[in-house]
Amino acid sequence: MRDFASDNYAGVHPEIMDALVSANIDHQISYGDDEYTARLQQVAANNFGDHAKIYPVFNGTGANVTALQAMAPNRGAVICAQTAHIHVDEAGAPEHVAGLKLLPVPTPDGKLTPELIDREAWGFGDVHRAQPRIVSVSQSSELGTVYTADELRGITEHAHSLGMTVHLDGARLANAAASLGTTLREISTDVGVDVLSLGGTKNGLMFGEAVVVLNPDTVSGLDFVRKMNTQLASKMRFLSAQLIALFDGDLWMRNATHANAMAARLRARLDAAIAAGQAPGLAFTQSTQVNSVFATLPAGVADLLREQVRFYDWNAAIGEVRWMTAFDTNEDEVDAFADLVIQTLSA
Repeated sequence: MRDFASDNYAGVHPEIMDALVSANIDHQISYGDDEYTARLQQVAANNFGDHAKIYPVFNGTGANVTALQAMAPNRGAVICAQTAHIHVDEAGAPEHVAGLKLLPVPTPDGKLTPELIDREAWGFGDVHRAQPRIVSVSQSSELGTVYTADELRGITEHAHSLGMTVHLDGARLANAAASLGTTLREISTDVGVDVLSLGGTKNGLMFGEAVVVLNPDTVSGLDFVRKMNTQLASKMRFLSAQLIALFDGDLWMRNATHANAMAARLRARLDAAIAAGQAPGLAFTQSTQVNSVFATLPAGVADLLREQVRFYDWNAAIGEVRWMTAFDTNEDEVDAFADLVIQTLSA
């Protein structure tokens, strides 16, 4: 049985591996002047619009920090959800590396709203307060919830009206688009997002993410910031070749749709068990919209399950855990894990 800890645990999709092998021929100019990175610019334009420009980087934290640092001076502040990856899981990198102050807002479902943004969107011009410059939203959120296009548009319009720009952490943007049945553009460019961190590793890549600039007027010196942040790959063709394989076609959608479907299958199996009285003490804390299931378990059950399958506590104080599926999770593994949960709860 595979682990249900993270989609980062999955290996490399065969089509991505083939792309790496194909790119491993002859010499190519380094630091992004190769034919693959040139081709990637057109792929970005096809997915996000003619003005989009893509900057491959090594990892998600690098993408977020580089994007935010290019969007705001070091005296700026970033409004985000309290559960946002930039706040919880990046070891203070946006503040330490980019020199930006994070202004986290508590949310019940990991999603910001204009009203929640207003809790921290104040003090403009006050020399004693870090100046709110950016709103950063995660799509999907860290709690596996998804913003609709209208919700995102409401956020961007509100942020822009206050003189702020909008960054979208799209580590799982593909899963969100698959859940909504939209294109990538419809939940980024078309709703007014200015800069996007585009995920790949969680959806089949060996390594690599990207910063995608959708509104060039909102960034400054991104080429230099990427280098300064140690995110400029010398052999960039291997980053770009993977991103081309994922986004020049429907592989991103196929992978994300499958991962989402496996989470939905797990949720459905366990919902049925709850309804039949076969899973005492099991409850769910969030809707299952992408490839994550958030649940609470009775004391001690999570540790018993982890003797056979690895997964993470989300909020140990209330017994909340997170179960993740990936592009390579299969139905038999989901069913076996659901059976294990039910058997352990019933013991």
